[in-house]
Amino acid sequence: IRDEAEIRGHRRTYVGALPGRIMQGIRHAGVCNPVFMLDEIDKLGMDFRGDPSSALLEALDPEQNAEFSDHYIEIPFNLREVMFITTANFLDNVPPALRDRMEVIAFPGYTEFEKHAIASRFLCPKQIRENGLESISVQFDDAAIMRLIREYTREAGVRNLEREIAAVCRKVARAAASNKQTTAVIRDEDLVGYLGHGRYHHGTVNEHDEVGAATGLVFTEAGGDVVTVEVSLIRSPEPRLTLTGQLGEVMRESAQAALTCVRSRAQNLGADADLGGLLDVHIHVPAGAVPKDGPSAGITIATAIASVVTSRPVRSSMAMTGEVTL
Repeated sequence: IRDEAEIRGHRRTYVGALPGRIMQGIRHAGVCNPVFMLDEIDKLGMDFRGDPSSALLEALDPEQNAEFSDHYIEIPFNLREVMFITTANFLDNVPPALRDRMEVIAFPGYTEFEKHAIASRFLCPKQIRENGLESISVQFDDAAIMRLIREYTREAGVRNLEREIAAVCRKVARAAASNKQTTAVIRDEDLVGYLGHGRYHHGTVNEHDEVGAATGLVFTEAGGDVVTVEVSLIRSPEPRLTLTGQLGEVMRESAQAALTCVRSRAQNLGADADLGGLLDVHIHVPAGAVPKDGPSAGITIATAIASVVTSRPVRSSMAMTGEVTL
């Protein structure tokens, strides 16, 4: 919605004037206490026709909406008995004043086991049916479904997982039409032939303990992952801190705090007090195309710096997360 009149209604002086969507919904429901579902509230737009979010401020506030004013009806209407439910993918895009009038309930994404159960019980039978494969015995192996979840999709829900299953079913349907195939078992190793190589690396860590490489835990919209933070020291006439990997402002500050933290404890760690003289410190977080932010990589960065200045490897089997202070 971009037009404020969608919420508040049009003035009756206009040709084709209508009440707002809220009053239309109440009239359609036939009761004064319906449940309103406002989907994707974070997609509200604002342009020359007004700001719909400012019109929603009055409608969603139980202290104000006892006398909600619709421009078409022009008499106060009590919305206090109405139950408003809104949904959003990202809270950052919801205006702060509007967010202040709502109680936020966060739903976590599905776990791997939940996705596996949904795929095996519902998505696979549905796609087999929709692709006309009911006459053929098609089975998805448990390992194949888990590999689809881990290596071919990265999401909080199951929308892309269903697309991948549908793609496999279409390939099977084509093969069945060509070869008069009567059975098909989709195994783990068959997925490369159907979908190509996986798009994502799931939970991969370094095989060996390395100097200047520490494993960190990261939080993502799709759940979480592990990432290796790499640090390298380069001799330079002008010492500076270089940060790469599309890091946000908070994460950059966290890296500076981690470096200062290690420098202040250099002697206790058994390193030179000035970290070997004039050195460039280069910190890189892989997956450079993915934006990263937040303070929780601080301890991982500090450990990687401490590792490189003391020439001691970090245990690759241990992952860490947490903000570090000076």
